[in-house]
Amino acid sequence: MRILVDTQALLWWLIDSEKLGPRSRRMIMSETPVISPVVLWEIAIKSSLGKLDADVGEVCSVIAEQGFDRLGLTDQHFRSLTSLEHHHRDPFDRMLIAQARCEDMHILTADGKFKLYDIRTFDANA
Repeated sequence: MRILVDTQALLWWLIDSEKLGPRSRRMIMSETPVISPVVLWEIAIKSSLGKLDADVGEVCSVIAEQGFDRLGLTDQHFRSLTSLEHHHRDPFDRMLIAQARCEDMHILTADGKFKLYDIRTFDANA
């Protein structure tokens, strides 16, 4: 199963945070974790604003070494984005939701608002 990993869950994985639950850890290790460029974009922006202490180049290297698949952005993702309900205002999360919907993927996230959409989620805290 391919699982789209959101930014927070990826950061918890990379720093080995206890906030990432044991089930989520097993899922990342045993399934096919996928990273969207949106996640890397969010890390780069928040890092440049001083809101996050992370090096996006280092993150890219580590996810490649650890076998994460990468998902591109397609026209279909952008079309899906325009029809999303406005339960969630965060543009990064909205694109992840659109991608998950188009790609028929689960999302690993701790954000409860994702459940308001017609997508399958896994709680990153579990």
